[in-house]
Amino acid sequence: MTTRIDRRMAKLKAEGRPALVTYFMGGDPDYETSLSIMKALPKAGSDVIELGMPFSDPMADGPAIQAAGLRALKAGQTLVKTLAMARAFRAGDNETPIVLMGYYNPIYVYGVDRFLADAVDSGIDGLIVVDLPPEMDEELCLPAVRAGINFIRLATPTTDDKRLPKVLQNTSGFVYYVSMTGITGSALADTGKVADAVKRIKSHTDLPVCVGFGVKTAEQARIIGASADGVVVGTAIVNAVANVLGPHGEKLADPAEAVATLVSGLAAGVRAARLAAAE
Repeated sequence: MTTRIDRRMAKLKAEGRPALVTYFMGGDPDYETSLSIMKALPKAGSDVIELGMPFSDPMADGPAIQAAGLRALKAGQTLVKTLAMARAFRAGDNETPIVLMGYYNPIYVYGVDRFLADAVDSGIDGLIVVDLPPEMDEELCLPAVRAGINFIRLATPTTDDKRLPKVLQNTSGFVYYVSMTGITGSALADTGKVADAVKRIKSHTDLPVCVGFGVKTAEQARIIGASADGVVVGTAIVNAVANVLGPHGEKLADPAEAVATLVSGLAAGVRAARLAAAE
């Protein structure tokens, strides 16, 4: 199985630079605006898109992403609409990888078999489901892999060498290293520790390692990208949307334009981070 994620990561490795992986919340602040944000991401320099599935009880997310999810739900976003958004995006872009990120509950309610069939039809390439541990791989991970979708697992600073092989067992596409303990949007982790963690994970797998949680600026992206195969940015993008919304959700400026400006800067930072030839 070769997915768009595999092809994109191989291409970037050949170019000698890390990927810029961008997260945004599907349906925030509304479906049409959110779709315009999604379409703007590749043009601004995003290499892989993480499409957030809004959920009412997002245990791993900080206040910014929680608020984005609630805005999306209030505007009527559903998993059906999130898949429709991916399908609409695919009509104009068949190359940029799309990873759905969120929690298992909406997928379980939707029905796993139906969800995977619709995800494939919508052009989804990968899944990050943060509350499904490896012990539950039969629930979604293995069926997803059989359907041709990468299942991307999170590793954290507390994932030790004894646990790591279990985490990596059925992981594909890339490994998402969460650079700190806690919730999304926290302060940037110590970059020296991140480099050591990436090296340790790479000693267990040939998969690319992308690092996220806390990256907000082009300079941070450049520093993280010096040791990682990819830099993941989420909260900063969600904040870029929130910052152009008024107190009642009215748009004070174009959210897609705000996101594109931020991502262009981040992309410049990532492109300045040349991976060492040995990595």
